[in-house]
Amino acid sequence: MPSGRSVPPGDAQHDSQQAIRPTHVEPVPLTQIATLVGVPTTGLESADQVTGASLDSRAVQPGDLYFALPGASRHGADFARPAVDAGAVAVLTDEEGARQIALAESLEGVPVLVIDRPRSAVGPVSARIYGTPRAGAGDAGMLLLGVTGTNGKTTTSYFMNSLLRALGHRTGLIGTIEISAGGEAIPSRLTTPESTDLHALLALMRERSVTAASMEVSSHAIEFGRIDGVRYDAVGFTNLTQDHLDLHGTMDEYYAAKAELFTPGRAGRAVVTVDDEWGRRLAAEAPIPATTLSTGAVEDADWTVAAMTPSGVGTAFELHHRGGDVLRMRTGLPGAFNVANAALAALLVIAAGVSPAEVQGALDAADPFTLEVPGRMQLVGTAPTAIVDFAHNPDALERALAAVRPADKAGRVVVVFGATGQRDQGKRPVMGAVAVRGADVIVVTDDDPHDEDAAAIRAEVTAGARAEDAEHGLGRRIDEVHPRAEAIRHAVALAEPSDVILVAGRGHEVFQEVKGVNIALDDRTELRQALVDHGYPVVPAAPGFPSEGPGALESEAQ
Repeated sequence: MPSGRSVPPGDAQHDSQQAIRPTHVEPVPLTQIATLVGVPTTGLESADQVTGASLDSRAVQPGDLYFALPGASRHGADFARPAVDAGAVAVLTDEEGARQIALAESLEGVPVLVIDRPRSAVGPVSARIYGTPRAGAGDAGMLLLGVTGTNGKTTTSYFMNSLLRALGHRTGLIGTIEISAGGEAIPSRLTTPESTDLHALLALMRERSVTAASMEVSSHAIEFGRIDGVRYDAVGFTNLTQDHLDLHGTMDEYYAAKAELFTPGRAGRAVVTVDDEWGRRLAAEAPIPATTLSTGAVEDADWTVAAMTPSGVGTAFELHHRGGDVLRMRTGLPGAFNVANAALAALLVIAAGVSPAEVQGALDAADPFTLEVPGRMQLVGTAPTAIVDFAHNPDALERALAAVRPADKAGRVVVVFGATGQRDQGKRPVMGAVAVRGADVIVVTDDDPHDEDAAAIRAEVTAGARAEDAEHGLGRRIDEVHPRAEAIRHAVALAEPSDVILVAGRGHEVFQEVKGVNIALDDRTELRQALVDHGYPVVPAAPGFPSEGPGALESEAQ
């Protein structure tokens, strides 16, 4: 009987997947997994041992349990043979998958566990395989903090990670830009890890002696069970605005998906920003202890932002507790929304058990909220001021435009943006209207069209912009320019040194998807080159960590 798993090196797909797994996993008898999911153990060999889990036959390692789930176009059972050839010791699937496997007559002797809802078992089973606790305070001695909301998740997670490092923790980070364990980047381009990968990552972090980890938690991750089997010490809420309605249908359903994170099975404590109605509703309804945070919209919050003053391009401010305690901090990133992100990060660390005095000491000593977050209000040039931001929905775009507007109003704001294809179509004209209200020069271009007609998407955005401009007689310049790189050059050509250029929507992303093809495109690179070509000063490029691209691993059951 093997005492653990050690997988030999192989191709790039193998190496990328292996990089997110611990080097050693204690074998779990298949009979234990069968018992966990309610399958009789009759006929199962007691010697069958599982040392990993995968939803993707291309990522299977020897000793894995392969989850064959139903997908939108193919069933994971179609890939059971390659999974077994790669070393899967068993398959977990539903009745339909079992029928397909039986008809194929190609898995003789390979155990097939059959349950009604295999998706619901992925998280708990992965947790059992990788040893991730599903309840109790902390993750085997590792603090685990999560943050959700429409906007601000990435920056808040970076702020938490930075503050935890300043407090002396060895940290891990799981998010849309970067995955890291103990300061070492993970060479994987997963955006929202599947639960098989998430539990492997948490096990890897424990193996590398990580003591605190921060994670973005998207509504997709909650809705599709990707965080099943994980329990956070504390979770935070930023805001809720129109986005992802292509998945959730209504704002109430979108809220319900987010609210699921704030339940006893998912988290121990919460910090909720109550600046919008959804935050106030969540704070009232959450069945776990919830600390409330307001940037001034609510008078009776537990903590309130006060005494905001400019500090460089960022803001110095105070957090006042209703009991009289005061935290003094600053963020080097511009915008009131980054004040909210920094405040939430600090309070989440406190909710996880760190004293306010310790947090204040780290804030004073290390200035942890002054850092560069790739593609989030990232400064590329200085005259004109040129910024790249991920703002890709109406609320985020409105906030970003307000943040970059020069205080002396001496220069214009030039915005370059578009809307994604195959996503919430209702927000396209709204984003056009938001741009007209917040910018002086509007350049509408392509975001990621996916399989939609890019010209039709631009037309919807442009129509919203022109309608808003006509209704209020604003006299904005509205140009429609494509491809995106040309739109960025167009904006730079129009700008004066006193202006601000905001390139919004894609942030850190380095590929643009058009009709199923990933085209290399980094807004920061294009903007920097256009500035140089016009003789304008630029901020040197910092090493990036792309989160998307041809190497991304995707489940066969989407």
